[in-house]
Amino acid sequence: MAVDMDDFWVFGYGSLMWNPGFAFENKMTARAFGYRRSLCVRSFVHRGTPERPGLVLGLDRGGSCRGMAFKVALKDKDDVVGYLRERELVTHVYLERTMPVLLADGRRVAALTYTIDRAHAQYAGALSVKDAAATIAVSHGKSGPNTDYVVNALAHLKEMGIRDHWLEEVAATVERTRLQA
Repeated sequence: MAVDMDDFWVFGYGSLMWNPGFAFENKMTARAFGYRRSLCVRSFVHRGTPERPGLVLGLDRGGSCRGMAFKVALKDKDDVVGYLRERELVTHVYLERTMPVLLADGRRVAALTYTIDRAHAQYAGALSVKDAAATIAVSHGKSGPNTDYVVNALAHLKEMGIRDHWLEEVAATVERTRLQA
């Protein structure tokens, strides 16, 4: 199937899905192949500290990821790219790339997205549910508890009709740990 390169699309897999922060003409669910949503980014400020880092979402290699694709007017492309670079490339833990995504209507389009840089110091790797939950349960940063971040992400995904079984299991494990404490 050919990839439509005539439009400008942005693919979001985390907070960008429910809080894009830029103007768009259209949005729909989409799937990126070869990457998965993962709590693989160590947060030293917003959801943790350098001494006790939290975890936030990244797009890591392997599997596939259902997210949201936003069609941006070509006249707004430069402004949107500038905004996204300021938002996503603060610590350079993400790599900017354009990759094919499959839209809910069956079209394949090229979309700008941000994947994790596995060589970056903030990359936490592929964690088990137990290890991710243990980190999240005790981490807190300037934006609040790491548990709030995960609960909020899951609530937004549910609102959009997107299931993330691994993330759901992490949240359930954090809750069980909290209740046992």
